[in-house]
Amino acid sequence: MTHPDSYELRKFVSPEFVFGSGALHLAGRYAKNFGANKVFVVSDKNVIDAGWTEKVIESLEEEDLSCTVFSNVTPNPRAEEVMQGVDLYKREDCDVIVAVGGGSPIDCAKGIGIVSTNGRNVMEFEGVDQIPVPGPPLICIPTTAGSSADVSQFAIITEVSTHRKAALVSKMLVPDTSLIDPDTTVTMPKNLTANTGLDALTHSIEAYVSNASSPITDLFALNAVSLITPNLPEVIRNPDNKEYRGKMMLGSLEAGLAFSNASLGATHAMAHSLGGVEDLPHGESNSLLLRHVMEFNYDTVPQRYERIGEAMGLNLAGLDHTGKKTVVLEAVASLIEACGRKETLGQLGVRQEHLPELARQALKDACMVTNPRPMSLKDVETIYERAL
Repeated sequence: MTHPDSYELRKFVSPEFVFGSGALHLAGRYAKNFGANKVFVVSDKNVIDAGWTEKVIESLEEEDLSCTVFSNVTPNPRAEEVMQGVDLYKREDCDVIVAVGGGSPIDCAKGIGIVSTNGRNVMEFEGVDQIPVPGPPLICIPTTAGSSADVSQFAIITEVSTHRKAALVSKMLVPDTSLIDPDTTVTMPKNLTANTGLDALTHSIEAYVSNASSPITDLFALNAVSLITPNLPEVIRNPDNKEYRGKMMLGSLEAGLAFSNASLGATHAMAHSLGGVEDLPHGESNSLLLRHVMEFNYDTVPQRYERIGEAMGLNLAGLDHTGKKTVVLEAVASLIEACGRKETLGQLGVRQEHLPELARQALKDACMVTNPRPMSLKDVETIYERAL
Protein backbone atom coordinates (compact mmCIF):
# COMPACT_ATOMS: atom_id res chain seq x y z
CA MET A 1 0.00 0.00 0.00
CA THR A 2 1.39 3.42 -0.93
CA HIS A 3 1.48 6.15 1.68
CA PRO A 4 -0.90 9.10 1.19
CA ASP A 5 0.30 12.05 -0.83
CA SER A 6 1.35 15.06 1.25
CA TYR A 7 -1.35 17.21 -0.35
CA GLU A 8 -4.34 14.91 0.03
CA LEU A 9 -7.30 16.59 1.68
CA ARG A 10 -7.15 16.20 5.45
CA LYS A 11 -8.94 17.75 8.42
CA PHE A 12 -7.47 18.35 11.87
CA VAL A 13 -9.55 18.68 15.04
CA SER A 14 -8.51 19.40 18.61
CA PRO A 15 -9.99 21.01 21.69
CA GLU A 16 -8.82 24.26 23.17
CA PHE A 17 -6.15 23.24 25.65
CA VAL A 18 -4.12 24.86 28.39
CA PHE A 19 -0.79 23.20 29.16
CA GLY A 20 1.29 23.82 32.26
CA SER A 21 1.65 23.62 36.00
CA GLY A 22 -1.54 24.67 37.76
CA ALA A 23 -3.83 24.24 34.75
CA LEU A 24 -6.35 22.17 36.73
CA HIS A 25 -7.15 25.23 38.87
CA LEU A 26 -8.83 26.80 35.82
CA ALA A 27 -11.65 24.25 35.87
CA GLY A 28 -14.08 26.57 37.64
CA ARG A 29 -13.40 29.47 35.32
CA TYR A 30 -13.95 27.37 32.22
CA ALA A 31 -17.11 25.75 33.59
CA LYS A 32 -18.51 29.19 34.41
CA ASN A 33 -17.64 30.43 30.92
CA PHE A 34 -19.68 27.54 29.52
CA GLY A 35 -22.67 28.79 31.52
CA ALA A 36 -22.70 25.93 34.01
CA ASN A 37 -25.35 25.80 36.70
CA LYS A 38 -24.40 22.39 38.07
CA VAL A 39 -21.29 20.47 37.08
CA PHE A 40 -21.09 16.70 36.71
CA VAL A 41 -17.60 15.58 37.79
CA VAL A 42 -16.49 12.17 36.48
CA SER A 43 -13.48 10.62 38.21
CA ASP A 44 -12.36 7.35 39.82
CA LYS A 45 -11.34 6.15 43.26
CA ASN A 46 -7.58 6.34 42.70
CA VAL A 47 -7.71 9.90 41.40
CA ILE A 48 -9.99 10.91 44.27
CA ASP A 49 -7.60 9.30 46.78
CA ALA A 50 -4.69 11.20 45.20
CA GLY A 51 -6.48 14.48 45.93
CA TRP A 52 -6.83 15.80 42.38
CA THR A 53 -10.61 15.57 42.21
CA GLU A 54 -10.95 17.60 45.39
CA LYS A 55 -8.73 20.34 43.94
CA VAL A 56 -10.98 20.54 40.91
CA ILE A 57 -14.07 20.71 43.12
CA GLU A 58 -12.44 23.57 45.05
CA SER A 59 -11.90 25.41 41.78
CA LEU A 60 -15.60 24.98 40.93
CA GLU A 61 -16.64 26.19 44.37
CA GLU A 62 -14.51 29.31 43.98
CA GLU A 63 -16.81 30.20 41.09
CA ASP A 64 -19.91 29.41 43.20
CA LEU A 65 -20.66 26.30 41.17
CA SER A 66 -22.15 23.20 42.77
CA CYS A 67 -21.33 19.74 41.50
CA THR A 68 -22.17 16.05 41.63
CA VAL A 69 -19.37 13.47 41.57
CA PHE A 70 -19.67 10.18 39.69
CA SER A 71 -16.81 7.78 40.41
CA ASN A 72 -18.15 4.34 39.51
CA VAL A 73 -15.60 3.99 36.73
CA THR A 74 -13.33 0.98 36.27
CA PRO A 75 -10.34 0.47 33.97
CA ASN A 76 -11.65 -0.37 30.49
CA PRO A 77 -14.85 1.63 31.25
CA ARG A 78 -18.04 -0.33 30.79
CA ALA A 79 -21.24 0.46 28.99
CA GLU A 80 -23.30 -0.03 32.16
CA GLU A 81 -21.11 2.50 33.99
CA VAL A 82 -21.81 5.04 31.25
CA MET A 83 -25.55 4.43 31.51
CA GLN A 84 -25.43 4.70 35.33
CA GLY A 85 -23.64 8.02 34.92
CA VAL A 86 -26.30 9.27 32.51
CA ASP A 87 -29.04 8.46 35.02
CA LEU A 88 -27.25 10.44 37.74
CA TYR A 89 -26.41 13.31 35.36
CA LYS A 90 -30.08 13.73 34.46
CA ARG A 91 -31.37 13.16 37.99
CA GLU A 92 -29.08 15.89 39.34
CA ASP A 93 -30.00 18.27 36.48
CA CYS A 94 -26.37 18.86 35.47
CA ASP A 95 -25.38 20.79 32.36
CA VAL A 96 -21.55 20.70 32.09
CA ILE A 97 -19.23 17.70 32.50
CA VAL A 98 -15.72 17.80 33.98
CA ALA A 99 -13.64 14.63 33.68
CA VAL A 100 -10.70 14.20 36.06
CA GLY A 101 -8.42 11.21 35.57
CA GLY A 102 -6.89 8.98 32.94
CA GLY A 103 -8.44 7.52 29.83
CA SER A 104 -11.10 5.56 31.69
CA PRO A 105 -12.91 8.47 33.42
CA ILE A 106 -12.51 10.65 30.33
CA ASP A 107 -13.92 8.02 27.96
CA CYS A 108 -16.75 7.35 30.40
CA ALA A 109 -17.48 11.09 30.57
CA LYS A 110 -17.58 11.27 26.77
CA GLY A 111 -20.05 8.40 26.73
CA ILE A 112 -22.24 10.03 29.38
CA GLY A 113 -22.30 13.24 27.37
CA ILE A 114 -23.39 11.79 24.05
CA VAL A 115 -25.95 9.44 25.59
CA SER A 116 -27.50 12.32 27.56
CA THR A 117 -28.19 14.25 24.35
CA ASN A 118 -28.93 11.39 21.94
CA GLY A 119 -30.97 9.12 24.21
CA ARG A 120 -29.50 5.82 23.00
CA ASN A 121 -27.31 3.12 24.49
CA VAL A 122 -23.65 4.06 24.25
CA MET A 123 -22.75 0.93 22.27
CA GLU A 124 -24.99 2.08 19.42
CA PHE A 125 -22.39 4.75 18.59
CA GLU A 126 -19.63 2.25 17.76
CA GLY A 127 -17.69 3.04 14.61
CA VAL A 128 -16.89 6.23 12.74
CA ASP A 129 -19.20 9.28 12.71
CA GLN A 130 -22.18 7.54 14.29
CA ILE A 131 -23.08 10.33 16.76
CA PRO A 132 -25.75 12.75 15.47
CA VAL A 133 -25.86 15.28 18.32
CA PRO A 134 -22.93 16.59 20.42
CA GLY A 135 -22.93 16.19 24.16
CA PRO A 136 -22.93 19.01 26.73
CA PRO A 137 -19.73 21.04 27.27
CA LEU A 138 -16.89 18.74 28.34
CA ILE A 139 -13.78 19.87 30.22
CA CYS A 140 -11.03 17.28 30.66
CA ILE A 141 -8.24 17.25 33.22
CA PRO A 142 -5.91 14.31 32.43
CA THR A 143 -3.93 12.82 35.30
CA THR A 144 -1.91 10.34 33.24
CA ALA A 145 0.59 10.87 30.43
CA GLY A 146 -0.58 8.37 27.88
CA SER A 147 -4.21 7.96 26.87
CA SER A 148 -4.60 11.44 25.30
CA ALA A 149 -8.36 10.95 25.58
CA ASP A 150 -8.53 14.59 26.61
CA VAL A 151 -7.67 15.78 23.08
CA SER A 152 -8.93 12.93 20.90
CA GLN A 153 -12.07 12.13 18.94
CA PHE A 154 -12.00 8.56 20.28
CA ALA A 155 -13.77 6.83 23.16
CA ILE A 156 -13.27 3.14 23.99
CA ILE A 157 -16.14 1.44 25.83
CA THR A 158 -16.40 -2.22 26.93
CA GLU A 159 -19.58 -4.28 26.75
CA VAL A 160 -19.08 -7.01 29.33
CA SER A 161 -21.96 -9.23 28.17
CA THR A 162 -20.42 -9.68 24.71
CA HIS A 163 -16.75 -9.33 25.76
CA ARG A 164 -16.46 -6.52 23.23
CA LYS A 165 -14.42 -3.34 23.43
CA ALA A 166 -15.93 -0.81 21.03
CA ALA A 167 -14.12 2.13 19.42
CA LEU A 168 -16.30 5.21 19.04
CA VAL A 169 -14.77 7.76 16.65
CA SER A 170 -16.38 11.14 16.02
CA LYS A 171 -15.60 14.84 16.22
CA MET A 172 -18.60 14.93 18.59
CA LEU A 173 -16.26 13.25 21.11
CA VAL A 174 -13.59 15.97 20.98
CA PRO A 175 -13.68 17.70 24.37
CA ASP A 176 -14.34 21.44 24.46
CA THR A 177 -11.37 22.17 26.71
CA SER A 178 -8.45 20.20 28.10
CA LEU A 179 -6.58 21.51 31.14
CA ILE A 180 -3.28 19.63 30.97
CA ASP A 181 -1.40 19.89 34.25
CA PRO A 182 1.81 17.79 34.42
CA ASP A 183 1.81 18.12 38.21
CA THR A 184 -1.12 15.69 38.39
CA THR A 185 1.04 12.83 37.09
CA VAL A 186 3.47 12.77 40.04
CA THR A 187 1.10 10.52 41.99
CA MET A 188 1.04 7.84 39.28
CA PRO A 189 2.54 4.51 40.40
CA LYS A 190 5.43 3.18 38.32
CA ASN A 191 3.39 0.47 36.64
CA LEU A 192 0.78 2.98 35.47
CA THR A 193 3.51 5.38 34.36
CA ALA A 194 5.02 2.63 32.22
CA ASN A 195 1.73 1.43 30.74
CA THR A 196 0.42 4.88 29.85
CA GLY A 197 3.80 6.00 28.51
CA LEU A 198 4.01 2.97 26.23
CA ASP A 199 0.46 3.69 25.11
CA ALA A 200 1.61 7.18 24.08
CA LEU A 201 4.60 5.70 22.24
CA THR A 202 2.28 3.36 20.36
CA HIS A 203 -0.03 6.28 19.52
CA SER A 204 2.82 8.21 17.95
CA ILE A 205 4.25 5.28 15.98
CA GLU A 206 0.90 4.10 14.66
CA ALA A 207 -0.20 7.62 13.75
CA TYR A 208 2.99 8.20 11.77
CA VAL A 209 2.63 5.04 9.67
CA SER A 210 -1.18 5.33 9.36
CA ASN A 211 -2.53 5.52 5.85
CA ALA A 212 -4.52 8.58 6.98
CA SER A 213 -1.49 10.56 8.20
CA SER A 214 -0.67 14.06 6.96
CA PRO A 215 2.24 16.51 7.21
CA ILE A 216 0.57 18.07 10.25
CA THR A 217 0.05 14.82 12.15
CA ASP A 218 3.58 13.74 11.16
CA LEU A 219 5.06 16.73 12.99
CA PHE A 220 3.30 15.84 16.22
CA ALA A 221 3.93 12.09 15.90
CA LEU A 222 7.68 12.33 15.35
CA ASN A 223 8.17 14.95 18.05
CA ALA A 224 6.23 12.75 20.46
CA VAL A 225 8.58 9.83 19.68
CA SER A 226 11.60 12.05 20.34
CA LEU A 227 10.16 13.16 23.70
CA ILE A 228 8.93 9.79 24.93
CA THR A 229 11.98 7.68 24.00
CA PRO A 230 14.51 9.26 26.40
CA ASN A 231 12.10 10.46 29.08
CA LEU A 232 9.91 7.43 29.74
CA PRO A 233 12.65 5.24 31.28
CA GLU A 234 13.87 8.25 33.25
CA VAL A 235 10.47 9.12 34.71
CA ILE A 236 9.97 5.49 35.75
CA ARG A 237 13.29 5.64 37.63
CA ASN A 238 12.66 9.16 38.98
CA PRO A 239 8.89 9.48 39.46
CA ASP A 240 9.09 12.73 41.45
CA ASN A 241 11.07 14.57 38.77
CA LYS A 242 8.72 17.22 37.38
CA GLU A 243 10.89 17.91 34.35
CA TYR A 244 10.53 14.31 33.17
CA ARG A 245 6.83 14.37 34.05
CA GLY A 246 6.35 17.54 32.02
CA LYS A 247 8.12 16.15 28.97
CA MET A 248 6.09 12.96 29.12
CA MET A 249 2.85 14.95 29.39
CA LEU A 250 3.91 17.02 26.37
CA GLY A 251 4.80 13.85 24.47
CA SER A 252 1.42 12.37 25.33
CA LEU A 253 -0.34 15.54 24.14
CA GLU A 254 1.48 15.55 20.82
CA ALA A 255 0.89 11.83 20.30
CA GLY A 256 -2.79 12.44 20.98
CA LEU A 257 -3.05 15.28 18.47
CA ALA A 258 -1.41 12.98 15.92
CA PHE A 259 -3.50 9.85 16.41
CA SER A 260 -6.79 11.66 16.91
CA ASN A 261 -6.44 12.96 13.36
CA ALA A 262 -4.46 10.19 11.63
CA SER A 263 -6.09 7.32 13.56
CA LEU A 264 -4.12 4.25 14.60
CA GLY A 265 -3.46 0.71 13.39
CA ALA A 266 -3.40 -3.00 14.10
CA THR A 267 -1.63 -2.73 17.47
CA HIS A 268 -4.53 -0.77 18.90
CA ALA A 269 -7.18 -2.86 17.16
CA MET A 270 -5.66 -6.01 18.66
CA ALA A 271 -5.18 -4.39 22.08
CA HIS A 272 -8.83 -3.31 22.12
CA SER A 273 -9.81 -6.92 21.45
CA LEU A 274 -7.65 -8.09 24.36
CA GLY A 275 -9.26 -5.48 26.60
CA GLY A 276 -12.72 -6.70 25.69
CA VAL A 277 -12.15 -10.45 25.76
CA GLU A 278 -9.47 -10.72 28.46
CA ASP A 279 -9.92 -7.34 30.24
CA LEU A 280 -6.16 -6.70 30.04
CA PRO A 281 -4.69 -3.21 30.70
CA HIS A 282 -4.63 -1.30 27.43
CA GLY A 283 -1.10 0.11 27.60
CA GLU A 284 0.33 -3.25 28.59
CA SER A 285 -1.48 -4.95 25.71
CA ASN A 286 -0.03 -2.41 23.29
CA SER A 287 3.49 -2.98 24.58
CA LEU A 288 3.26 -6.74 24.05
CA LEU A 289 1.96 -6.39 20.49
CA LEU A 290 3.80 -3.35 19.11
CA ARG A 291 7.01 -4.95 17.90
CA HIS A 292 5.17 -7.83 16.21
CA VAL A 293 2.82 -5.48 14.35
CA MET A 294 5.73 -3.25 13.33
CA GLU A 295 7.55 -6.27 11.94
CA PHE A 296 4.48 -7.25 9.92
CA ASN A 297 4.02 -3.69 8.55
CA TYR A 298 7.66 -2.71 8.13
CA ASP A 299 8.31 -3.58 4.48
CA THR A 300 5.14 -1.75 3.39
CA VAL A 301 6.36 1.66 4.67
CA PRO A 302 10.08 1.20 5.48
CA GLN A 303 10.96 4.89 5.13
CA ARG A 304 8.33 5.75 7.71
CA TYR A 305 9.77 3.32 10.24
CA GLU A 306 13.27 4.60 9.52
CA ARG A 307 12.13 8.14 10.38
CA ILE A 308 10.71 6.76 13.62
CA GLY A 309 14.08 5.17 14.34
CA GLU A 310 15.83 8.47 13.71
CA ALA A 311 13.37 10.25 16.03
CA MET A 312 14.35 7.69 18.66
CA GLY A 313 17.94 8.83 18.24
CA LEU A 314 19.18 5.84 16.21
CA ASN A 315 22.03 6.17 13.71
CA LEU A 316 20.92 4.23 10.64
CA ALA A 317 23.54 5.60 8.24
CA GLY A 318 25.33 2.98 6.16
CA LEU A 319 22.88 0.18 6.93
CA ASP A 320 20.95 -1.69 4.29
CA HIS A 321 17.21 -2.28 4.52
CA THR A 322 17.55 -5.42 6.64
CA GLY A 323 20.03 -3.76 8.98
CA LYS A 324 17.80 -0.73 9.50
CA LYS A 325 14.78 -2.92 10.14
CA THR A 326 16.66 -4.98 12.72
CA VAL A 327 17.98 -1.91 14.55
CA VAL A 328 14.60 -0.15 14.68
CA LEU A 329 12.68 -3.21 15.88
CA GLU A 330 15.31 -4.04 18.50
CA ALA A 331 15.33 -0.45 19.76
CA VAL A 332 11.57 -0.50 20.27
CA ALA A 333 11.77 -3.88 22.01
CA SER A 334 14.62 -2.62 24.25
CA LEU A 335 12.68 0.50 25.22
CA ILE A 336 9.65 -1.58 26.16
CA GLU A 337 11.84 -3.91 28.23
CA ALA A 338 13.55 -0.93 29.91
CA CYS A 339 10.10 0.11 31.08
CA GLY A 340 9.68 -3.23 32.86
CA ARG A 341 7.41 -4.88 30.31
CA LYS A 342 8.86 -8.38 29.87
CA GLU A 343 5.69 -10.45 29.97
CA THR A 344 4.07 -12.36 27.15
CA LEU A 345 0.37 -12.65 26.45
CA GLY A 346 0.57 -16.21 27.67
CA GLN A 347 1.88 -15.06 31.04
CA LEU A 348 -1.14 -12.75 31.30
CA GLY A 349 -3.58 -15.61 30.79
CA VAL A 350 -4.17 -15.61 27.03
CA ARG A 351 -4.31 -19.12 25.60
CA GLN A 352 -4.14 -20.56 22.11
CA GLU A 353 -7.86 -21.29 22.07
CA HIS A 354 -8.60 -17.59 22.66
CA LEU A 355 -6.87 -16.45 19.47
CA PRO A 356 -9.62 -17.03 16.86
CA GLU A 357 -12.16 -14.93 18.78
CA LEU A 358 -9.56 -12.26 19.60
CA ALA A 359 -8.66 -12.04 15.92
CA ARG A 360 -12.29 -11.79 14.80
CA GLN A 361 -12.95 -8.92 17.18
CA ALA A 362 -9.73 -7.12 16.24
CA LEU A 363 -10.45 -7.32 12.54
CA LYS A 364 -13.75 -5.45 13.08
CA ASP A 365 -12.10 -2.60 15.02
CA ALA A 366 -12.09 0.85 13.38
CA CYS A 367 -8.36 1.22 13.96
CA MET A 368 -7.64 -1.68 11.60
CA VAL A 369 -8.80 0.41 8.62
CA THR A 370 -5.78 2.72 8.81
CA ASN A 371 -3.12 0.08 9.36
CA PRO A 372 -0.59 0.58 6.51
CA ARG A 373 -0.75 -3.07 5.44
CA PRO A 374 -4.07 -4.89 5.11
CA MET A 375 -4.51 -7.86 7.44
CA SER A 376 -6.36 -11.14 7.04
CA LEU A 377 -7.85 -13.09 9.90
CA LYS A 378 -4.90 -15.47 9.67
CA ASP A 379 -2.41 -12.58 9.84
CA VAL A 380 -3.99 -11.31 13.05
CA GLU A 381 -4.01 -14.77 14.64
CA THR A 382 -0.35 -15.24 13.71
CA ILE A 383 0.67 -11.97 15.38
CA TYR A 384 -1.23 -12.89 18.55
CA GLU A 385 0.52 -16.26 18.47
CA ARG A 386 3.95 -14.62 18.25
CA ALA A 387 3.10 -12.52 21.30
CA LEU A 388 2.00 -15.53 23.40
